[in-house]
Amino acid sequence: MGIGMEYYILIGGIMLLSWLVSNTLKRKFEKYSRVQLRNGMSGAEIAQKMLDDHGITDVQVVSTKGRLTDHYNPKDKTVNLSEAVYNQRNAAAAAVAAHECGHAVQHAQAYSWLQMRSTLVPVVSVTSGMSQWLIIGGLILGGAAGLGLGWWVAVAGLGFMGFATLFSFITLPVEYDASNRALAWLKNKHMVSQEEYKGSEDALKWAARTYLVAAIGALASLLYWAFKIFGND
Repeated sequence: MGIGMEYYILIGGIMLLSWLVSNTLKRKFEKYSRVQLRNGMSGAEIAQKMLDDHGITDVQVVSTKGRLTDHYNPKDKTVNLSEAVYNQRNAAAAAVAAHECGHAVQHAQAYSWLQMRSTLVPVVSVTSGMSQWLIIGGLILGGAAGLGLGWWVAVAGLGFMGFATLFSFITLPVEYDASNRALAWLKNKHMVSQEEYKGSEDALKWAARTYLVAAIGALASLLYWAFKIFGND
């Protein structure tokens, strides 16, 4: 059993789309990093203010190294902001800081999609890395030996890949909801001007599209291998 040319075309297309979205996201953040906040608040101050406004007192805002490495850690309840976001005072920093705090608000309010994603994290962390190898190895084993064992190994790999695909799609409402919470708070609390709000909104939209592309790629790969396993190829 070999990997068909269509697989390379599929992966190449997804990689190109991912690169285009990622590149656009970087350009957007560079653009809105030049839109300075009139209130003069840093990303760290924006984050702390949003947490305070939601009555969240057990979450700490910390600085983390890297670029676009911002994330919320539900295990130790920390909003981790990259050094640029933590220290800078612009529309992009405000958007990212508020978005990550949106996850903290989800956690505090037991948002169901976030709970589902957290449940899948330990499963996906174990299975995602081995899924494709199991599929390819199983199909090769089945083709070479003519045994049913190889087919079942491939099916197991497909099941593991299914968990990763499910995780990607559950991530979508989690990320979009966090952005919606962030933008609503920025607007309702008059944290940003109209121009600053438009920049924050555009930046978060492109950030969300990276997750959308990842989910589409995961589904496309899952369907390809499903056809390989259950089809006549």
